[in-house]
Amino acid sequence: MRFSDLLNRLSEVQAGGGLGSASLAHHLGHDPELQSAAALDQAQAGQLSFLEPGNALAAALAASQATALLLPAKGEEASALQSQATAAGMAWIALADPRLGFAEALDALYPRQPKPPGIHGSAVVDPTAVVGMGSHVGAFSVIGAQVQIGAGCTIHPHVVIYDDVQIGDGCELHAGAVLHPGARLGRGCVVHSNAVVGSEGFGFVPTASGWRKMPQTGLVVLEDGVEVGCGSTIDRPSVGETRIGAGTKIDNLVHVGHGVTTGKGCALAAQVGIAGGARLGNGVILAGQVGLANKAVMGDRSIASSKSGIHGEVAAGEVVSGYPAIPNRLWLRCSAAFNKLPELTKAIRQLEKSRGD
Repeated sequence: MRFSDLLNRLSEVQAGGGLGSASLAHHLGHDPELQSAAALDQAQAGQLSFLEPGNALAAALAASQATALLLPAKGEEASALQSQATAAGMAWIALADPRLGFAEALDALYPRQPKPPGIHGSAVVDPTAVVGMGSHVGAFSVIGAQVQIGAGCTIHPHVVIYDDVQIGDGCELHAGAVLHPGARLGRGCVVHSNAVVGSEGFGFVPTASGWRKMPQTGLVVLEDGVEVGCGSTIDRPSVGETRIGAGTKIDNLVHVGHGVTTGKGCALAAQVGIAGGARLGNGVILAGQVGLANKAVMGDRSIASSKSGIHGEVAAGEVVSGYPAIPNRLWLRCSAAFNKLPELTKAIRQLEKSRGD
């Protein structure tokens, strides 16, 4: 694909009026043919890469063998980077969001081949299930009673869909995914391999003779555009619902307990654990291995850094760190002090000794 053809597919180029517009600085050079894309330090001839603020920009560009680049349009080094790329014989365009442009370029350079509509002969589909027009059901998949699958869905091999599951249009379930009774998926959801949606919540009542199981009869609702990573689990509540807000992205190996609700556009990184009844607002970010206690609350756009432990309520827009979590700036100061504890302890002992003398 020619560099110019690729650029015309980018949303920022389209919004700016195309390559003919003067709003986007660019240099096509000989308009090279691009075969693929790669990270900046690994790119070779015929490949596209990108830079964004935060890289060691000039040094990284000088070391790269990429044929074409998406450069940052803003920042002190923007003009110098453009001149450097031109001198190195690279084609380039300056974008406000090079990472977004690179994501769109990957879609163009590596187009996905849709699965053909139809149900594989080895799949087991209950007679009461409804499979929408244009959907694909892969080999050895099992679809239970009263299941409703929307149009244009892709069900990969070995997916298990229990009874009483509803799946919206354009969803994709990867190999080994399991949807339990009461799962409700909106449009455009993706469930990756070995993820489980609607597994029974951890509900037991203590009695004199041991634990008595609390039946889990509620719903698990994934709103439009939710993505669930490999090996993640989202639990069904005893009553009511567990709800994941539209556009939320869940990484691999995440556990969402029964009765949890998230707002729209949240991001949960790997190994996050959320206990039952916790509530997340819109746009919340939980970094890797964050834990939320039962009924903890994260306000809109709040962020918890890696390994944080949330036991109470985090205000909207606040950034917290540590266990138990405290404001990030205070945590940084505490961390700096922690490294000096041996010296401080020694100084205190010397003071105590001098006073004693």
